[in-house]
Amino acid sequence: MVNSVIHTKNLTRKFGDFVAVDAITFDVKPGEIFGFLGANGAGKTTAMKILCGLLSPTSGKATVAGFDVYKQNEEIKKHIGYMSQKFSLYEDLTVRENIRFFGGIYGIPRKELKGKIDALINRLGLNDEADKLVGSLPLGWKQKIAFSVAILHEPKIVFLDEPTGGVDPITRRQFWDMIFEAASRGITIFVTTHYMDEAEYCGRVSIMVDGAIAALDTPDALKKQFGVENMDGVFLQLARGAKRSE
Repeated sequence: MVNSVIHTKNLTRKFGDFVAVDAITFDVKPGEIFGFLGANGAGKTTAMKILCGLLSPTSGKATVAGFDVYKQNEEIKKHIGYMSQKFSLYEDLTVRENIRFFGGIYGIPRKELKGKIDALINRLGLNDEADKLVGSLPLGWKQKIAFSVAILHEPKIVFLDEPTGGVDPITRRQFWDMIFEAASRGITIFVTTHYMDEAEYCGRVSIMVDGAIAALDTPDALKKQFGVENMDGVFLQLARGAKRSE
């Protein structure tokens, strides 16, 4: 697909004789919210590392934001955002210091960065908390800040790895409102989640089993295909056939 933000063709990664990612092929369109699902050991984390320019594939092809994963991984890193549940912010820095630090990493000019910091703090309603340590804030606020920081440089695509793990349902919904807003501005969202209700929010969903893509379509089409009422039913049918786990 010519206009794809992510394009893969038979993308494969082996560790010795173990095939972690087995010839996966898919495209992600600009501004799409693309769910990348799979049980533990399915291969999705390895695939995401390749797409983020952190790991080279064994064979196959892939481009991210127009850059080749074999030869241009440093360019890929400059044109993407990334957020994980496990680590996204430095808890011993203040909110303002975190935004300034990551803005510098993303190469935002100092004069431009100051305005972006002030605008982001105002938009999130964090004027009273801007100079507090991130470690003192509730998890939900940390995740909202982390997402905002991940797209501070207006990347073409942002990778979200289990971004809402451990937060309450209301905060999860608010977080997804932020995702929808970012997508409306043309930022492509590539998200992994264990919450199947969140899979319903995605434009399309890919489900990996044993390193391969076992299903890929819109949530409604997948539910119809598997004869179930929700994405939990789709996931359970596919996961039952898995032969490996972490």
